[in-house]
Amino acid sequence: MSRLLVCPPKYFQIDYEINPWMRRENAVDPSRAAGQWQALMKVLEEEVGAGIERMQPVPGLPDLVFTANAGVVVGRRALVSRFRYPERQREEAHFAQWFREHGYEVLTLEKTLYFEGAGDLLGFPDTWFGGYRQRSDIRSFPRLSEIFQREIIPLELIDSRFYHLDTCFCPLSGGELLYLPTAFDSYGLAAIAQRIPEERRLAVPEEEAIRFACNAVCVGKEVVIPAGCPRTTHLLEARGYHTHAVELDEFMKSGGAAKCLTLALD
Repeated sequence: MSRLLVCPPKYFQIDYEINPWMRRENAVDPSRAAGQWQALMKVLEEEVGAGIERMQPVPGLPDLVFTANAGVVVGRRALVSRFRYPERQREEAHFAQWFREHGYEVLTLEKTLYFEGAGDLLGFPDTWFGGYRQRSDIRSFPRLSEIFQREIIPLELIDSRFYHLDTCFCPLSGGELLYLPTAFDSYGLAAIAQRIPEERRLAVPEEEAIRFACNAVCVGKEVVIPAGCPRTTHLLEARGYHTHAVELDEFMKSGGAAKCLTLALD
């Protein structure tokens, strides 16, 4: 994740409720959100060394800021998301346009196959995992496997608070996995255990998972994590990672944090 697509939060607010975190009465403070986003960008660019590509925000699309849901990029091909909720479906055309204007081959799934991008497709170089039930459709993964010629292991998300895979599952560059075990059913836990040795599985405490500890950005040995997750920070630093805590509570009101605000372009 050395090159990241982001979108400034100019129009970010809570206009609707499509996950358990979103409540219209819990209004976003626009100035505070802008400051937190700028602080995140500063850490990513100056402390982590990531390259940043910015797309233009669009009036009426408050969640465009969560670029992890734009789709998934493999090489110079970008498969654009199919959103489950109508409130976010208008984002699809804007993401597709950005990819097309930047030289990517743009791919799409059938309209009946919901798939919400890198929020629900994560993994390691040799193993990919796909989150389903809350947003993405399990039927999308065989099609994605066919397109990208990769096995994708489906993981059912059983807790509505962790509605995308990237809210409870974070692969790290050294092969470790940061995750919340209770977000998965017994089959999912068995599938994870089969492919990731126990000594590489780092279980996050639930009180920090709801602070979006797993919604972190890992670039090499640098990990950007929401502030307020000391036990997770200790787990990471014990494995040789350098952590960067960033205040992102304005975005947590809408159910996202560091990872949701970025899309890996490589």
